[in-house]
Amino acid sequence: MAQADGPWTVERVLAWTRGFFERKQIDSPRLCAELIISHILSVPRIKLYTDYQRVLADPELLRMRELVKRAGEEEPIAYLTGRAHFFNLELDVTPDVLIPRPDTETLIEQILTLVRNVPGFEAPRVLDLCTGSGAIAIAIAQHIKTAQVVATDVSEKALAVAKINVDKHQLGDRITLLAGDLFAALMDYVDAAPFDVIIANPPYIPSAEVPKLARHVHQYEPHLALDGGADGLDLHRRILAGATDRLRDGGRVILEIAFDQSEPATEMIGQYPDFVEVKLVRDHAGNPRVLVAKLDRKRSL
Repeated sequence: MAQADGPWTVERVLAWTRGFFERKQIDSPRLCAELIISHILSVPRIKLYTDYQRVLADPELLRMRELVKRAGEEEPIAYLTGRAHFFNLELDVTPDVLIPRPDTETLIEQILTLVRNVPGFEAPRVLDLCTGSGAIAIAIAQHIKTAQVVATDVSEKALAVAKINVDKHQLGDRITLLAGDLFAALMDYVDAAPFDVIIANPPYIPSAEVPKLARHVHQYEPHLALDGGADGLDLHRRILAGATDRLRDGGRVILEIAFDQSEPATEMIGQYPDFVEVKLVRDHAGNPRVLVAKLDRKRSL
């Protein structure tokens, strides 16, 4: 942000930042500019346009220059501002957690459909594995007032972020956070009742593909939340294998997959005969995104 004649008003800073991001080929340059400026000024984005002639103070300009430079190097805006949005919720995020994606909202839509349309799921006990920021658990608890959710993660740092978000949305009475590797987190959990739904957005990028991801992903987001093993489905297999002991008969697993994993994911779940009524659900972009299956223990008797 070079020095020039005249004051740096909101209007001028917004125009300059948008142009800078366009030259850097940053996606959604105007939105990114708005998010950074509104963060610096601690105002809603809409306020930028009702206070166009506000002049930024020198400390605000210094902070603006720093964040714009980092954003120009493809550091995610969500990490720069410490905020992300998911299913109409504002969440705190840090580089210890994956930034919630719109694609993952398909998981929430599936459990909402289940609760509304299938008897027996009116007050679901839900296990959210690989919770990260807590986005899935919080969206479920916020939109299904009868739900009780247990959310686990192997990363203590991720769980610390999840706790901030659970407390922020005042859901501590309905969301329990546990540390551990998938089902191992439940070893000392006092409530041994089976779950109605096991839901997860596990790591699903094949190991060899992680270094090839866009810079803003592979350089800044936690690889622990990205790397899904040789074919990207290692965690899915472990979840399916362990789910039969933790899911009630007739319960559902709802798992996110990559858009190009529909065939291997379908073949994979075929190796677990207790799961029936398997379906693939597409996200709003039309890509296969969510694997849903019902547990039927009679199949293995």
